[in-house]
Amino acid sequence: MTLDDILASLFPNGSKIATTGAMIAGQAILPDGGRVHVLGITQGQPLGVDEAIVLAGRVIEIVKSGDRAPILVLVDSASQRMSKRDELLGLSEYLSHLAKTLLLAEAEGHRTVGLLYGGSAAGAFIATALATATLVALPGAHPAVMDLPSMARVTKLPIDVLKAKAEATPVFAPGLDNMVQTGGIHAVWDENTPLAPQLAAVLQRPQGQDDRARLGAERGGRRKAAEIADRVVTLAAAAHQGAPHG
Repeated sequence: MTLDDILASLFPNGSKIATTGAMIAGQAILPDGGRVHVLGITQGQPLGVDEAIVLAGRVIEIVKSGDRAPILVLVDSASQRMSKRDELLGLSEYLSHLAKTLLLAEAEGHRTVGLLYGGSAAGAFIATALATATLVALPGAHPAVMDLPSMARVTKLPIDVLKAKAEATPVFAPGLDNMVQTGGIHAVWDENTPLAPQLAAVLQRPQGQDDRARLGAERGGRRKAAEIADRVVTLAAAAHQGAPHG
């Protein structure tokens, strides 16, 4: 689906969304009459300091508005921009800032939903799609926290070894199916049916419910996730009971 097709299917009641270069920004009307803020990056462009600060600034403006309307982040990007300028300006801090603004928005009552409809990788993927509370995707999306050739360069492991690990362990492997199996992606939407009801179903989920660990465990992609999560809850409860009160 093209971006225009996606927007038309998501917002049959109309929208005012502009694409400037590779940046998406605007608002739309949901089927129930409510508003949703829309932003993101498109055309498979890399995410650099310029794009990150614009997106972060837009999220902060939304939070300051106090309307608590949902935020939909559309993602079709490359990795973060690998340029000397971006690195010297502190790209990692810009990406971190963007991710934090999305976490702030969720904490301030805005539902944050990521829709991955193209590619995304590495820091750009983490700072946009994975920073939303609920991430969904369309068929054909191709996420990668790190591709295998890059992973081979970093770990110094042969590419054949990493390919074998990727086949056995979804956490190691790029691609949509693996990201779904690990629970990072909540669901893959059906592009052959209207997207508006599918977005409405996501927005009806209880806010603050982070079930990625549970989904990863249930889908076999993160076998230890549920066990570790339970252990953390148990330790936190024990610490709370042992803490002085009053």
